[in-house]
Amino acid sequence: MAKKNTTKLKVAPADATPATKATAGKPAKAKTAVKAKRMSAIDAAAKVLIDAGTPMNCKEMIEAMAAKKYWTSPGGKTPHATLYSAILGEIATKGKDARFTKTERGKFAAKA
Repeated sequence: MAKKNTTKLKVAPADATPATKATAGKPAKAKTAVKAKRMSAIDAAAKVLIDAGTPMNCKEMIEAMAAKKYWTSPGGKTPHATLYSAILGEIATKGKDARFTKTERGKFAAKA
């Protein structure tokens, strides 16, 4: 008859974290400076439309957001198309509760 392996494995508790060379012996840094959360493009567009009070197309909104330093494109080629899609998506999903309303082809206004 074959002998069974009866060696027990030691398992560390789930909440135990092993010390690494980088953190061993070093005190933890205090998190004093809290980064300000950046505004998203769609939030900036809502703010621009509220400030303007008139319907705007997406290119105008992108220019106004950059001028007021609410939001700048991270290097995309067509930020206006992305914004247009995001606004239409919000209108489609939220319906009456959306922050935007489509006034005419390609133009949006802030919902009052």
